[in-house]
Amino acid sequence: MSAEFHRETERAEVLSTLARLPKNRREALIEEYRKRSEAAFAPSTLRNYKTIIAGFTEWCRQAGYSAFPPIEPLVVAEYIESLGGKLSVNTIETRLWAISELHRSHFHASPCRHRLVELALKGVKRKYGARTKQAPPLGKREVLKVVSQLGDTRAEIRDKALIWTASDSWCRVSELVAFQVRDFLRQDDGSALLYVAKSKTDQFGFGDYAYLSPQAAHSVLAWIECAKLKSKDPIFTKSQAGAKKTPLDPATVLRIFKRRFGRQDISTHSTRVGGVQDAFELGCSLSAIMVAGRWRSPEMPARYGRRIAASQSAAAEVARAFSDALPPREPTNNQDSKVHVL
Repeated sequence: MSAEFHRETERAEVLSTLARLPKNRREALIEEYRKRSEAAFAPSTLRNYKTIIAGFTEWCRQAGYSAFPPIEPLVVAEYIESLGGKLSVNTIETRLWAISELHRSHFHASPCRHRLVELALKGVKRKYGARTKQAPPLGKREVLKVVSQLGDTRAEIRDKALIWTASDSWCRVSELVAFQVRDFLRQDDGSALLYVAKSKTDQFGFGDYAYLSPQAAHSVLAWIECAKLKSKDPIFTKSQAGAKKTPLDPATVLRIFKRRFGRQDISTHSTRVGGVQDAFELGCSLSAIMVAGRWRSPEMPARYGRRIAASQSAAAEVARAFSDALPPREPTNNQDSKVHVL
């Protein structure tokens, strides 16, 4: 408690000092922060931040508020309430992160830490719930059915390799489109490993590995040979002969999934969710699932497997154990057992 107090006091003192700087010094610091942010954050994070701030600025304009920091906590609280029931709680929390980052970039204290904002968010959670929508699963059975039906055209060979890889590796779409041929590492038993250079949970590139079964490895090799890909080429690229070898866009991967599986409700995360649910059904431990999916905490895989876990819970085991222990029904008299037809 004391350490937290000192941190907050120190932060407030630093911000107070910066606020008293001459205008030209302050503007120079803000510009320096912007440049360093562009180097520190992923391009997708920066795009998301700019989109959120543009939307927040427009909301402020319509509501008659200024979107230039420092922004009053009451304004942010009202903004949160306007999003309740329209966006998920996770999305609202991402909006709050962007507003906090806006204030950090101008060396102001974030209004999102204020109790009014915290209460507004709790109120939205209580009124609308905090459930996060989960991508429908694509388990191994459905994947095997689809890949077995794909033929030998260039597009089908590419899509077979893509679906096999997504299903076996549990990779996020950002990881799938980033793979280069040199990341494909064959093993003696016919399987392969994919080197994951960076990921959502590894922004600094410590690196990790994802597994491919012999069947998946064979399909990837078939596509690499068909497309005549070189070491530094992206594995998943356009299927047209002679096309420029650039990585597929994540939106293109989603269109491929929807077309091949004949479903409009799935996402590029569906094979990841399906893999986790298959693993829970097979009795794999949560720690093994975390290693396979390269999670740093158990929260997400546990959430993906909630339905399966309920069927494997202690309550389910007790119910099954006593399912044959019901006493026989006592016969009823004829009068009670008559069925009256009206």
